[in-house]
Amino acid sequence: MTAKKIYLLSLGIVLLAAVYPLYMGAVMLFAYAQNGGIDVADYPSYIIPYTPICVALIICTALLPLAFKLCGRFALPALSALGAILFLGSERGFEQIAVFTDLSTKMKIETWQMLSCVMTPQVSRSIWDSLSMRYNPAFKIHFYAIALLIVFVTLGVIYGFYKMAHTQNFERKKPLTAQLISIIVFIGLCLLACFTAFFRTGDINVSPVSAVLMTMFFLIFGITAGVYTGTWLYGKRKALSIIIPSIAAMLFTVIMYIGEMVMMGWRLFRLGSGPLFSRLGIIPLSVFDIMTVLLAGAATYIILIRLSPKNNG
Repeated sequence: MTAKKIYLLSLGIVLLAAVYPLYMGAVMLFAYAQNGGIDVADYPSYIIPYTPICVALIICTALLPLAFKLCGRFALPALSALGAILFLGSERGFEQIAVFTDLSTKMKIETWQMLSCVMTPQVSRSIWDSLSMRYNPAFKIHFYAIALLIVFVTLGVIYGFYKMAHTQNFERKKPLTAQLISIIVFIGLCLLACFTAFFRTGDINVSPVSAVLMTMFFLIFGITAGVYTGTWLYGKRKALSIIIPSIAAMLFTVIMYIGEMVMMGWRLFRLGSGPLFSRLGIIPLSVFDIMTVLLAGAATYIILIRLSPKNNG
């Protein structure tokens, strides 16, 4: 497939995937222009971060050939920086729009979104009110990390395949394919979380199904970050191409835990009962949480070892 076909295919896929998020954004902006905010009954769930993500990806993908021509080997860093600026700028703009509740009160979208992240809409109003009192904007540590990872990895995949077709150098085909698979799985889990909140009910003790899905989310988040890092270090010495990405996978998984702890008032959802799932003294993490962090690094290590050239030492 030629570079032009890959570019057009990538742009088409991004545009197709962005139809609903862009529609949600248009609804929000129209309501804001008319009423200065949007009623909670009309609020398009999870407009943030998905509409800003789509804005960033569409513009950056459209500019890919120009960036490739003008920036050369710095095209991806330039596109990634632009993507981050576009995402953060549009995200902050949407966050300032008010959501009107049926109690004739209003809160910013970022507050409403925090509540949506914690539990499903079926939770009683008393719990919602209690949580809103504890709102902390620092919860966006992992909220932004998730969104920026999607932007960076998606742009990395598109750029990688475009460059591969343009230069006819297929050395990174395997790690790029692994990167593509990981981001597809991760986005799928993000969408599942949007519509189900992983079946959380607001109780700190979650069901087995919820525990499995949440653990998968943390793992895939870390692995996706690790494989992304490994793709661009591919072919270098083992300490660079395998060890560093594995460490990156664990660090990103820790960032996810930190974001969850801030959002939950320095607590974490309990994924089970017994010593394995109990917090370690003053540390909110459990043995199982630490094992999850280590597993993200180990899984990344195994994936990259399997993909590395045989002469890599």
